[in-house]
Amino acid sequence: MKKIHYLFLAATAAIGCASCNNEWEDEQFNQFVSFKAVPDDSGVTPLYVRFNAEGVKEYELPVLLSGSTMSSHNRTVHVAVDPDTLERLNIERYGTEERNDGIKYRQLDEQYYSFPETVEIPAGECQTVLPIQFTLGGTNNQNPLDMSDKWILPLTIQDDESYDYTANPRKHYRKALMNITPFNDYSGVYGGTQFFITMMSDTNGDGVINDKDELVQLTENEHRGYVVDDNTIFFYAGRINSEDLNRKNYKVYVQFTDEGAEGTEDAKRKKLNIWCNNPKADFKLISENPYYIVEEDTDGKRPYIKYIYITLYFGYEFTDYTTIPGVEQRYKVDGLLALQRELNTLIPDEDQQIQW
Repeated sequence: MKKIHYLFLAATAAIGCASCNNEWEDEQFNQFVSFKAVPDDSGVTPLYVRFNAEGVKEYELPVLLSGSTMSSHNRTVHVAVDPDTLERLNIERYGTEERNDGIKYRQLDEQYYSFPETVEIPAGECQTVLPIQFTLGGTNNQNPLDMSDKWILPLTIQDDESYDYTANPRKHYRKALMNITPFNDYSGVYGGTQFFITMMSDTNGDGVINDKDELVQLTENEHRGYVVDDNTIFFYAGRINSEDLNRKNYKVYVQFTDEGAEGTEDAKRKKLNIWCNNPKADFKLISENPYYIVEEDTDGKRPYIKYIYITLYFGYEFTDYTTIPGVEQRYKVDGLLALQRELNTLIPDEDQQIQW
């Protein structure tokens, strides 16, 4: 009886040993190919590119292979432009397909970019990059990208039974709606708590707008400066913003010079040139000596973090003639705008170094 018992234990042990293997060496999940392009609240992925009107800037979009193991062989991933997904995004955000009032996202024209149709994930690797070449000056650098429109480069990973990979079935992994955002040394979101917007009205009826009239003073917490060229940005005048249908009529251009500001002995103050190209806005510069100051500092606890502070001072008047049909409303705008840019100097790539 004891012999039978021992034989049974031996057989059980043998079966148990035979069933053991290094299961962690096998693939535990599905191997899908995806983009690394995390969307924001608007469903698009901000893509920051240093503005260079006379050259090409490259952005490397990560392409990942999911799973618990590396690729066992070379995989050729096919990438294409995807206008259908962009059209669907516009319908979901802005309504009907027929809407053509300049508020929708626009697909980036081919003159501004190029990328290879395929990239390879080598054997033993789980990622690669898709190099995208941006030419923001347009064809022959004669047609710079107009940042008053919202430009999207919509990409998708193509799938086919003949391919040696499977595209991730989830939308935000297989698709990449890249919101192109060029930047220069001065672009970005400025704080506007000290930048006052005054609604001007001739309430006392003397034909002149002055301090005796009832003036309504407003502020906007944020004013975004958009790239024009290496040394110039534009703001939308007053309370006009990127969602306004007539925003292109109210661009206020701000050019940063190396000249010292007039009327001051402060060497830090540099001259600003301010203008608007739309005569209908009746733009008038009211600050005699508009200037800007750039200052730098480092973080006290993290010396690799550098801060750049940019302060602008200027003032102007303009007429809003589109918000209320048939009514022209005069505004005065003046004060200080302030921007803080935080840089992680440990990161070599400039577009990644700035903490957006």
